[in-house]
Amino acid sequence: MRIAAALVLALATALLVAACSSGTTDTPSSTESAAVDPKPVLMPSGQSAVGRDVLHLVDAGRTDPWTPGTPRELMVSMYYPAQRGGGAHAPYASAAESRAMLVGLGLDKEVPAEVLASVHTNSVEGAAPVDGSHPLVVLSPGFTAPRFTLTALSEELASRGYIVAAVDHAGESFGTEFPGGRMSTCVACQRTDEGEPLTTVAETRARDVAFLLDRLTGPQPSWPHANLIDRTRIGMAGHSIGGAATAETMATDQRVRAGLNMDGTFFGAAPMSALGDRPFLLFGTDAETRPGGHDPSWDRAWSELPDWKRWLTVVGTNHSSFIDTPMLLEQAATPQDSLSGQRAVEITRAYVAAFFDHHLRGIPQPLLDHQDPAYPEVRFNNP
Repeated sequence: MRIAAALVLALATALLVAACSSGTTDTPSSTESAAVDPKPVLMPSGQSAVGRDVLHLVDAGRTDPWTPGTPRELMVSMYYPAQRGGGAHAPYASAAESRAMLVGLGLDKEVPAEVLASVHTNSVEGAAPVDGSHPLVVLSPGFTAPRFTLTALSEELASRGYIVAAVDHAGESFGTEFPGGRMSTCVACQRTDEGEPLTTVAETRARDVAFLLDRLTGPQPSWPHANLIDRTRIGMAGHSIGGAATAETMATDQRVRAGLNMDGTFFGAAPMSALGDRPFLLFGTDAETRPGGHDPSWDRAWSELPDWKRWLTVVGTNHSSFIDTPMLLEQAATPQDSLSGQRAVEITRAYVAAFFDHHLRGIPQPLLDHQDPAYPEVRFNNP
C-alpha cells in the first residue's frame, strides 16, 4: 500500500520546487506556507461537456465495519456527459477535505488547505445531461485517498459518453465530508495498523459497490438521471487497493462486466478465476517488472485470469502517477527518468478509455493489442 508515501513525495516535491523558485531551500516554518500554485485539472478530450452531481447514500441494512453501531455510508460523485452551457464549475475538494488530507500526510503546516480546494475542474454542477443510454464505470480510489484524486479520469470518461460513479468509502480516506460538515476520517488506517487484514478493505468495498449499483440501477434509484444508465454495460476501475476491490467486486457481482486495476496489490479472498469470461486489465508501474520491485500478487492474478487479459506497464511512473496529485502540484520539469504528471494522466486516460470502449461498447481498440508509437512509455508485459 504505497499511496500515502507517494502523495507525501508529490507534495514534498512541490514544496521544494516552490522554495527553490523563491531563492531558498529552507523548509517553510509552521507560520509560513509554501507558495504552491496548483494546476487546473487537464481538459478532457471527449465531445461532451461534463456534469457532476454528489450523492450521499446510507445502507441502513449494513453496519459500518470501521465504526460499529452506525450504518454504512458512502459519498459518491456522479460525472456524466452534459449539454454545453453556463453554470458553476464543481469544486475539486472542500477546504475541510483538503485540510484532512494534508493533516494525514503531515503537511498541514506547510501547505494551505486552499491549495487543493481551489483547483479548477471541468465539471459543471447539476448540468443538463445528454440524452441516451450510457455505460456506467465505477471508480474506487486508493487507501487513504479521497475520491477527488480520480477527478481527471472521471471527467475524461464522462466527456466520452460514460456515466462515472467515483466513490468515497467512509472511514478509509484521510477525510470525507458528509452533508452538514460532518467529517469521516481514516478509522481503517488505525485498524489495519493494529492487524486488521487489508482483505477486509477490499471485501468492504465490494459490498459498497454492490449497494451503490442497487441504488443506481434498482427500481427506486437515488440519482435523478439513473434512467440514462445502461444496466447491461457496467465496468469498474480502481487505484491501489481500489484495484483490488475491483477484482473482489467482479468475483462477487456479475453486474460488473469489465475491470481494471491501476497499480494495486491484490487483496481479497475471491480467486481471479471467479471472474469467468469477463475481461480484466493490469495497468501499473514498470517497477512491477523490475528485480526487487515485483508484486507477486500480480503473477498470481495473471495465472488465474481465464480469458481476455492484458498486463501493461508505464515506464517512468510511480504509484501516484495514475491519480491527479502529481499533475496538480507539478511546478517544474520532471527528471529525465520519470514521467510528468500531465503525461501520466494522458496515458492513463487513453488506456482506461480504450479498455472500456472495447469491452463495454464493442469498439475494437488496437491500442490494447500492441505497442502504439503515440505511447512509447507503455509496454506489454504478458508473461
